[in-house]
Amino acid sequence: MAPRIWQVGALCRAVADALDARFNPVAVRGEVSGFSRASSGHCYFSIKDETGQIRCAMFRRAASLLDFVPRDGDQVELRGRLGVYEARGDLQLIVESLQRAGQGALFEQFLRLKAKLESEGLFDAARKRPLPMMPRAIGLVTSLGAAALHDVVTALQRRVPHIPVVVAPAAVQGAAAPAELVHALSALYRLAPAGGGSTAEQAFAGSPPVDVILLVRGGGSMEDLWSFNDEQLARTLALSPVPVVCGVGHETDFTIADFVADLRAPTPTAAAELAAQPRDVWLGALELIAGRMLDASQRLLDTQSQRLDMAASRLGRPSALVARQQMLLSRQAQRLRHGTLLRLERLTTEWHRLSAEFPQKIEQQMVRRHDRLDRAGLRLQSLDPRLVLQRGYAWLTDDAGHAVTSARQTHPGQALQATLADGTVDVSVTQRRLL
Repeated sequence: MAPRIWQVGALCRAVADALDARFNPVAVRGEVSGFSRASSGHCYFSIKDETGQIRCAMFRRAASLLDFVPRDGDQVELRGRLGVYEARGDLQLIVESLQRAGQGALFEQFLRLKAKLESEGLFDAARKRPLPMMPRAIGLVTSLGAAALHDVVTALQRRVPHIPVVVAPAAVQGAAAPAELVHALSALYRLAPAGGGSTAEQAFAGSPPVDVILLVRGGGSMEDLWSFNDEQLARTLALSPVPVVCGVGHETDFTIADFVADLRAPTPTAAAELAAQPRDVWLGALELIAGRMLDASQRLLDTQSQRLDMAASRLGRPSALVARQQMLLSRQAQRLRHGTLLRLERLTTEWHRLSAEFPQKIEQQMVRRHDRLDRAGLRLQSLDPRLVLQRGYAWLTDDAGHAVTSARQTHPGQALQATLADGTVDVSVTQRRLL
């Protein structure tokens, strides 16, 4: 018997139906490869292992539910339906859900620890301390082989080369990492002004007082960053005598250490920038203030000198009177010089006080402005009409686009449009009933 002759499209649909009946739905575990997100919001990639590879498509609605950004090389677990892309005859997997491999158990453990520590007050905003504007030394906890070390040191050298950096090395990944991180932090605590200064820490002998500590590590998967979700590490961070800036992973990564630290930075480089104001800013401010003080002093001296010249011109010819006036002028000049110096000292003292308070007041003002902006955003979001539509309500309009709010505005056979949470539906009035 001769084989059946298929149309290409019909054969593709038959294969798709066979796959659907035999395999769907399917769950697959493998490595992400070639991930891309189109302007439409759809995601396209391949899932592979040592022996095979399948093309995948994840449409916008499913992609919007992702709680992380997949990257090439990530181990993931996905669920979906096998099918055939008829335009090319390719086997593809339509992905309906995607998560990191093994993330479920780890994430639950993360949430339990977070809830426990939060209930104990370790995340309270009242515990957060402002960073010093001009630290005497900066402590740094990271791995000596990490790229984050180079990034942080480079940023600090560029911004504040005059501030020493004390590095306490520790592993940032693996089973031994939490204990090493705790040990490194404890060593830096002894260098803090309130830390007591232990002579037993020979590695840091002669180091200046550490006023702020950076805890940093580069990005990675949840498993790579798991050392920073350790309970003992969190409690050690809470005991820090100086502010701690946590710069672990990328901007989308969150660990328990981020919540306990006084400040979270999106990256290690950002942590360095937050802990150190550029030296040029301070030098510029000092130069400006010094110039203003010098101009003010010179104007005062010029005014007083002019007064002395006018007084001298009014003196009579008698030598005795001239002598007395000259003595008086000499005493006045001495008092003027002495008073000017005292005034200059008071201005200098006042300038030091203002320069110390100014950055903190600016920072407090910025925090208040951000809080007001966040609250306004929440109030605006609560007024979003789409939230009402998502609860099952609809917005009716006639063919002119006018809102229909009463049954008296309608008549049988009238065409209306109903706007729902995810689109619009054309409807027709079949009967009108008034309440």
